[in-house]
Amino acid sequence: MTTSDDDGGSGAARRSIRVDALTRVEGEGALDLEIDGGRLTAARLRIYEPPRFFEALLRGRSHLETPDITARICGICPVAYQMSSVHAIEDAFGVRIGGPLRALRRLLYCGEWIESHALHIVLLHAPDFLGLPDGIAMARDHGDALRDGLALKKAGNEILRVLGGREIHPVSVRPGGFHRLPRRAERAALAETIAAVRDRAWRLARWTATLPVPEFERPYEFVALRHPDEYPFNEGRLISSGGLDLDIADFDAAFEEFQAPHSTALHARLRGRGAYLVGPLARYALNFDRLPGAIQNLARECGLGTVCRNPFRSIVVRAIEIVYACEEALRILAALPDDLESGAAFVPVAPRAAVGTGCTEAPRGFCWHRYEFAEDGSILTARIVPPTSQNQATIEEDLRAVAEPLLDRDDETIRIHCERSIRNHDPCISCSTHFLRLAVRRS
Repeated sequence: MTTSDDDGGSGAARRSIRVDALTRVEGEGALDLEIDGGRLTAARLRIYEPPRFFEALLRGRSHLETPDITARICGICPVAYQMSSVHAIEDAFGVRIGGPLRALRRLLYCGEWIESHALHIVLLHAPDFLGLPDGIAMARDHGDALRDGLALKKAGNEILRVLGGREIHPVSVRPGGFHRLPRRAERAALAETIAAVRDRAWRLARWTATLPVPEFERPYEFVALRHPDEYPFNEGRLISSGGLDLDIADFDAAFEEFQAPHSTALHARLRGRGAYLVGPLARYALNFDRLPGAIQNLARECGLGTVCRNPFRSIVVRAIEIVYACEEALRILAALPDDLESGAAFVPVAPRAAVGTGCTEAPRGFCWHRYEFAEDGSILTARIVPPTSQNQATIEEDLRAVAEPLLDRDDETIRIHCERSIRNHDPCISCSTHFLRLAVRRS
């Protein structure tokens, strides 16, 4: 952290607090605060990680290559990018997937939520509430919670390995289904693995409810997918707590992206309304009635209502979603037909000149894709809107709300509280750096 002031070092007039590298977030970012005359004049989450140009990389590539390329966008949430892309491809080519193939996709999503949420809870977020530097330091006094989280992450990774071919950047997903279906013995072993960690998930949720959480709420406009029958993974309409209700193809009618000078990631806002929040708090608030009754009761036992507006309690909501994903994975595995592998692994997908959109719920919030295809199925244009870039404006508003009551405190105290506020949202900074406006001035 670096600080500066222009009043001879008293810090009374103007202060700049710069955290040059945020720790325990996914990717590389920084934080800048400007304090002038006792007022907070600027709070910027600065994303300086270079863009990786995935949208440009996809142009001219076959639709069959798309899921494997988009999975490389994130090592923690590859399924969200894969699944959003295959849904967009199938939307463009007029294909709907049902039955066991749809169930297996939902099972794959369970794996991603379990491994990603568990990582965030015990290695990134919980140390903030315990006054510890990192997850490793939890081993001495909170070893059971640490072991529960790591066991859950391992189990989530196993789902990805069995269905996706490997834990990181799965390779078995394709338009129309999968390249390979899991054998009966593999499914049975997977069910045993998930059943063995089910109690750990419930215990971890109850443990997160014991953490000392600051009293803090914000009037977010929540946005998430909503499905007629299910807690949302990879289908539904986009709805909001402010009355939004639209088809995913109409994303641009309600949302707009824009470039902020201090960020290589695009920001997003609701047209005419401003910042909004995606992720666990939004999903939970907009889909509480889609959770099974036992998990609703667990949420109430953990001190949650049907809506939670305290971002620090997102750690509890994530833990509730792990419990849901474990129970949903077991339900899906039990319902799959015994002769699953005798069926087709995918349905044919015939390319055509068309535009398609896909939207799924990554652990950090919904991930929206749009592709325009040529007649042979090659990509003409690609657009990917990840969750962290959508939340960036809201994170900065949180920073203002957290920092302003602390302006008379020392810089280190302000830094600690602001970094904690950023980690509430589990920003996946690497995923959000997908665009850069290049300005060249020549004399």
